[in-house]
Amino acid sequence: MLATLQPAPSWPTFRKLCQNEVKAWSSALLARRRYEICSPFFQQVKARMVTAVYDVKEAAWNMPALGLDSEASGSAQWQSACAVLMSQWATSLEEKKAEERSPIFNGIASVTVTRGDHTTLPKPLSVTDFALEPMHGSHLRVAYQGVPGAYSEAAAHKAYPNCEAVPCEQFEAAFQAVELWLVDRAVLPVENSLGGSIHRNYDLLLRHRLHIVGEIQIAVHHCLLGLPGVKKEELRRVMSHPQALAQCELSLSKLKVTREAVDDTAGAAQFIAAHNLRDTGAVASSRAAEIYGLDILADGIQDDLDNVTRFMMLAREPIIPRNDRPFKTSIVFTLEEGPGVLFKALAVFALRNINLTKIESRPQRKRPLRVVDDANNGTAKYFDYLFYIDFEASMADPRAQNALGHLQEFATFVRVLGSYPMDMTPVSSPSRAESKDVIS
Repeated sequence: MLATLQPAPSWPTFRKLCQNEVKAWSSALLARRRYEICSPFFQQVKARMVTAVYDVKEAAWNMPALGLDSEASGSAQWQSACAVLMSQWATSLEEKKAEERSPIFNGIASVTVTRGDHTTLPKPLSVTDFALEPMHGSHLRVAYQGVPGAYSEAAAHKAYPNCEAVPCEQFEAAFQAVELWLVDRAVLPVENSLGGSIHRNYDLLLRHRLHIVGEIQIAVHHCLLGLPGVKKEELRRVMSHPQALAQCELSLSKLKVTREAVDDTAGAAQFIAAHNLRDTGAVASSRAAEIYGLDILADGIQDDLDNVTRFMMLAREPIIPRNDRPFKTSIVFTLEEGPGVLFKALAVFALRNINLTKIESRPQRKRPLRVVDDANNGTAKYFDYLFYIDFEASMADPRAQNALGHLQEFATFVRVLGSYPMDMTPVSSPSRAESKDVIS
């Protein structure tokens, strides 16, 4: 890395410095192992960046435009200059050579995966991967929790059909990826029609300054997967997410197999394929079977066919509320202790004919217990709660504005998590008769 720089260097010197910066940036990207399976792609990136530096010679020669003057001669300024060049090149490449982009970065429709060849799948982001921002142009990048083949990936592509879905190891990593500009959006589950709320994501909503900009609902259709040639009667163990195992309790009981809980459904399929476990099955989606080269031993094994998961779409900036279509607003608030206080909070919506679609309470992490001294009954301890509410109204609606104004008169804390269009698309689940090879 360059320590000092003389003003107005020659073009060969400037070119050499840019080459060194490109090499350092490319090495850093590869070292991070975020896309370790795409190292050939980044080799192309490195070569094209060097060529791009030549192409922008005139623009780069304008040193003040890049923040370089006679006194700004440190390596940090050179890093900034090359970052600008790289950003300009990346945008140009996205616009002019989209067809040359690595197929693993395109949407679900353009991902070409040979059956059973899951070595070409992207490595999920973890919270340790966030020191260096990725280089990308206008292509929308959407984070989800899990590995390719997860139901969250399907939700991301339903919410943003032409997006680049970016897997993350944990929910926390998806939140941080949006905050640090590694991705543009995140699509994360908030509740399931059978399993209830995903409390972890409600807690993360309060800890991070992201905004809900939409919602999406998908039908969950579980399949029993196994290695090719294995019959379901040969299975001794079944792996999946705890909720997926619970939702298939009756079907798995008929097989008399042991259950093993893992982080996500597609991860179970990936693990079985990677370790060639012939006595182990996975409860996952049909797409997971396609990706990891597994057979569908039984289709539609969930106990209740009306199994729907609701996902929230998160962004760094809120969207502008409108009144020309159905909107939903999500808020969180706290109240003082007292008789009828929660009733008063809910009444501000009822008085204005605003329909509540969800209410969820979560203990406050920083102050979970409230101590109350009563002269007659002594000291008592109560949980101090946060209340999450969804209601059917846009923040552009005067009724919603007046309701929140009224709520603020006695609430100790109020925060709008997002005002966003409601998901009005019908969610259809296949009937039991339409499912094939159901465990009987």
